[in-house]
Order: sequence, then C-alpha cells, then structure tokens
Amino acid sequence: MNQKKKTIVLWGVIIVLAAAVVALSVILVTKSRKNNDPDGQKNAGTEAVIEGSGQDAEQKAEDGADQKKEKGASDTQKSTDDKKTLYAEVTVGSTWENNGMTAATETVTIYNKTDKAATDWSVDLEFSGKVTIDQLWNGKYTADGSVVHVTAESYNEEIPAGGSIDFGYNLSASDVKPVRCTLMIAGKEVTTVTGDDQQKNDENAEVKTNTGEKAAQTDGQSVDSDKKDQSGSNKVTDTKNGKKEDNPYKAHGKLAVSGTDLVDASGSKFQLKGVSTHGLTWFADFVSKDTYQYFKDSFGINLVRFAMYTDTGDSYGYCSGGNKSEIEELLGKGVDAATDLGLYVIIDWHILNDNDPNMHIDDAKDFFDRISKKYASYGNVIYEIANEPNGGTTWDSVKSYAETIIPIIRKNAPDAIIIVGTPTWSQDVDVAAADPITDQTNLMYAVHFYAATHKDDLRNKVQSALDSGLPIFVSEFGLCDASGNGSIDYDQSDAWFDLINDKNLSYAAWNISNKAETSSLFDSSCTKTSGFTDDDLSDSGRYIKEKIESFY
Repeated sequence: MNQKKKTIVLWGVIIVLAAAVVALSVILVTKSRKNNDPDGQKNAGTEAVIEGSGQDAEQKAEDGADQKKEKGASDTQKSTDDKKTLYAEVTVGSTWENNGMTAATETVTIYNKTDKAATDWSVDLEFSGKVTIDQLWNGKYTADGSVVHVTAESYNEEIPAGGSIDFGYNLSASDVKPVRCTLMIAGKEVTTVTGDDQQKNDENAEVKTNTGEKAAQTDGQSVDSDKKDQSGSNKVTDTKNGKKEDNPYKAHGKLAVSGTDLVDASGSKFQLKGVSTHGLTWFADFVSKDTYQYFKDSFGINLVRFAMYTDTGDSYGYCSGGNKSEIEELLGKGVDAATDLGLYVIIDWHILNDNDPNMHIDDAKDFFDRISKKYASYGNVIYEIANEPNGGTTWDSVKSYAETIIPIIRKNAPDAIIIVGTPTWSQDVDVAAADPITDQTNLMYAVHFYAATHKDDLRNKVQSALDSGLPIFVSEFGLCDASGNGSIDYDQSDAWFDLINDKNLSYAAWNISNKAETSSLFDSSCTKTSGFTDDDLSDSGRYIKEKIESFY
C-alpha cells in the first residue's frame, strides 16, 4: 500500500513538472514575439487568415491592401503634381577670353510640363557683376548692369503644353554663370533657379553629355565600317545612274531656281551637298585641290563654299586692312581647284563683325563687279552677298543693300544664283518671306543653324518661309552651339537633316579646318594639309560624311 502511494505521488510530481515546463515555454515564446514585434503588426494579414474566422480575416487583409493602394495612389499623384511645372534651365556652353573678360555661349530652355500652353513669358538673368550681351537669338533683351531681361519673339511667344522653347546668347562678364534665373508668365514670377541649383543641373548635364558622346562615337565607327566595301574604300554613287559621279557640274550643268527648289539644267530637282571653308586667310593651307578631292571622293560633296571674311578688325579681313589682291588670289586658287574637280562653288562675302552689310558697301560693289566679270563664264559659281547680318540690322537695311549689289552681279552674270543673307545671323527667313526682293530671278535666301542652339523655333520659321514660296539655302550650319563649339546635339542634328532632305534644301557644313572647336571637320590633332583619310576627321566630320553618303 505504501508502495502504491509512492507511485501515485511520483506521477503527480512528474505531471506538475511537465505542466510547469509547458507554461514556461509559452511565456518565453510570447515574450520573444513581443520583443521582436512590439506592436504586434508583423505578418498581421497572414496571422489573421490562419487564426481568425475566414470572412473576418479576409476583410482585414483587404483593408491592409486598400491602405497600400491609397498610399501608392497618393505617392503617384504627388509625383505627377511635381512634374506639372513651368521652369527655366541655363546651360553654359563654350567659354573663351575676350579683352580680359570671360566670354561664353549660353542657352536658356523653358520647359512647360503642365497640360496647358503658356504665353507672355519673360526671363530675368542675374549675374554677380556687370554683363555685356554680344549676341542674342530667339528673343529680345534689355540689359541693366548685372541683370538681363529677355522677352519672346513673335514666333515663340507660346510654350506648348508638354513642350519647351529656348533662346541663347553670347556674353562677356567677370563670371558668366548666372546667380539667379527667374521665369515669369504674364509678369508674375513662376520659378527661380539659383546658382546652387544651376550647378547641380550643370553637373547632371555634363554626365549625360559625356555618355551621349561615347555612344555617338561608337555608332559613328560602326557606320563607317558598314559602308566600306571589300577593298576598304568608301564608294559614292550618283542617284541617277548608280555610278560614281566624277564631275557633278558636267552631269548637272548650270543650276536655276524653280519655286523653292534648285533644279539642274534638265529641270530636275537638285540638291547641293557640301562643305564650307573657315576664314580663307586663317586656314590658307586647306585651300587646295587635294583637300576638295578628299571631300569629293570620301564624302560625295558637290559643293565648296569659300568664306572670305570682310572685317576681322585686322589684316585677315578683306575690308579691315587685308591685302585685297592677295586675298582675291587665294580665293581664285580655291575656286579654280574646286572647278577643276567639277564642283559647284559659293563665293561668300562673309560679313560678321561688321553687322550691317552696308558698312562696307563700297568695297562690296567693287568686289562683286570685278569678281562677277572674272567668273562670268563659270556656270558653277554662286554668289552669297551677305553672310550673317546681325547686331540689330533690319531686313529693310539688308534688302536695300541686296537691291544695290544684285544688279552689279547681273550685269556680268545674268543667270547666276545669288544667295541673300537674312537678319539675326541669317535666321529671319520668315521676315524676308513677308517682304521678298521682287523683279529678280534665281535668288535664294540664307538660313544658318547650329543644332544645339537652333531647334524647333528656327525650323518652324524655315517651314513658314517655304510655305510662303521663299527659296531657302542652308549656306552654313553646325551640329554644336552657335559659337561653333560645345557638345554635338545629335537628336537636333537629325531633326534638321530630316527637314533638309524632305524639303530638298541645299547645304554647306561649317568648316574645313583643324581648329580646336567642335564644328571643325578635321580633328585638331590632324596636322596634314594633304593625303587625308577618314581617321583625320572630327566627330562633326564623321557625322556629316555619314549624312552626305546616306543620300546616295
């Protein structure tokens, strides 16, 4: 009996100990959960499904999901609202020294990321010290000390919904970076970007630009490689007969203007595709038959434009103390070399620093009288009588000058094509279209663009002028900004070539030189004056080569 009692007591102790162990385990697990998840929220949805009643648990899970959706929708709305803004950004392009000051080319882009068009815009640019605006395009300006106030031209008054417009300028200052850029709509301030904000934008832009340049270089190399035949040469063929065009002038003869098109001697639409020299007197070593032979054979050009600067402020300019007979001799050397190769030529009276062509009109009258006599029998010669009127020169002033010079040329070359420059560095073709020169044939009007600066605004002006029946010649262009330097804008360059080829516009790319700037067709490392190869080309040179080749 005693033994039986002992056994019962022992089992009782065991049961009590087991219960204590279970209770202690439960306490420890619960405490651990609370320590790891004080609010009891982890896996709440999952636990509700497992532990709760089915319908109640599902409702809790749906409530949690709805909360997440609402938060996501709120974040999305906030992100969308942030993007719906109007603002302006300043891009500083190339810089150089100018009489002890820093000079630069800058572009201001105004973005409209709202769903409504914006009109009556203006921009105030504030600098750390006095600033001088040397040139400004796609806008009107007033300058007062350190502040420049810019307003719209008639053609870019509206910033379309979801779009952008831009204007640019060349300036001189002790510090060319604006400390503040304020955008106003209808006189009310919309956004202000400070120098610190702009610095961040510049750094981001620099990263994007460098990446783009690397990609473009890779693309350019693959294009060149694809175009070479098994012998390693680059073939250029004529679109009419599929054979290499040895003598463009012999094949197409004297050109004329019909409507807005150039036509050849057979009356067929024709497109001049060529290159322009830099200033003849600065880069005389490139005035040679070898140079033009290379561009003819490698690119497939049919045109060379000869830029004879009129006023450089020194003896390099024809009208500013240069030796006129020597300059004309150099010009003649180039014209004859290109003519021997069957190329068309443009003799360009390259006004720039002189702003208004009337400044040296007496020199112009004498020059064009003698030169048009000299080349009267050259059916391949075209005359460009005023490169880029600027500095506020009006169309009335340019038109008056042209109506003086054109009859002088016509006495000796009655059928020659004459290209007339237009105001604002040959951009205001729409202004010329509204009041064209009358009672003359074989006239064309110059438009010049630099793709990183001149975009939809200028293309719209070109389209408007063409719609008005004005014949347009792209007698100078580059892929970079208006200074001839800065990064290449490949997208805008492509957009320009789409327009050029769609509208059968003739063109000359700036420039044949190895100057250390983006628009030069030869790389600055090229020291050759003959025996050129495609390896000597700059990025601009490779792009232009590809575009001309793609025509054939």
